[in-house]
Amino acid sequence: MEIKMDDSRITTLQQVEEFINVSQPLYRMVSRSEAYQWTEHTLRKFGYLRLSRRQKGVLRKYLHIMTGYSDSQIDRLILRYRKTGTVRLLQYLRHQFVPVYSPEDIRLLAVTDDVHNYPSGQALKKTLEREYGLFGKKEYGKISGISVSHIYNIRKTTMYKRIAKKYIPTRPTVSVSIGERRKPDPQGKPGYIRVDTVHQGDKDEKKGLYHINTVDEVIQFEVISATSKISETYLLPLLELMLDTYPYRIQEFHPDNGSEYIVKTPILDSVSLS
Repeated sequence: MEIKMDDSRITTLQQVEEFINVSQPLYRMVSRSEAYQWTEHTLRKFGYLRLSRRQKGVLRKYLHIMTGYSDSQIDRLILRYRKTGTVRLLQYLRHQFVPVYSPEDIRLLAVTDDVHNYPSGQALKKTLEREYGLFGKKEYGKISGISVSHIYNIRKTTMYKRIAKKYIPTRPTVSVSIGERRKPDPQGKPGYIRVDTVHQGDKDEKKGLYHINTVDEVIQFEVISATSKISETYLLPLLELMLDTYPYRIQEFHPDNGSEYIVKTPILDSVSLS
């Protein structure tokens, strides 16, 4: 239960001091607005600015008890009272940026987008520029200067969507997956091959061989070979021979971070590079 603040019977600093030493408040402030208003009234009622240091200390403690505010909060309220003669809630005015493009500009963009069947941002920007520069339509003056990135920003707004209801974001038409980085997941089935390339090192300024090691993840069937170079010309015939050695279908092919294996060729058409 909340009881409205009423300390009208306390009229002197002596009564304030007696209240502080004997009692505790049986009520509390209903709101911050009430607390500020009461604080201002109390400071003015007891003439805070004319009091001695000890009297100010008594009144400060009274404010602290009655409002429940910390010492630093009371200090700020008193400082505000000293400077302005009031203790009021400050109204927070949120800064609002002036929109660069008006609702009419957005309407023009949406209508133009709709007429041209929602092209890419770059294509739409060129269309807006032509409407203004080539065809002399003055209403396109501001929106013709829009950036491509901001076109996509406006396409996300509620105002745009109300006008251009059929807009679908641009998506790539072709998705090419060259390789996927993940470990084999054979689930107990053969055909998931790991491959690793090891260079034996050079000797007497002569390049050493590259050892190609393939092994089945499940049954550990292993095929090892060697080549003098790991270019596509040398590697592909060797891989074809090695993979044909396995007596079952190859399901996935997992290089050990070797970019030399990331290549689209007929021999690997049925193999998932990963």
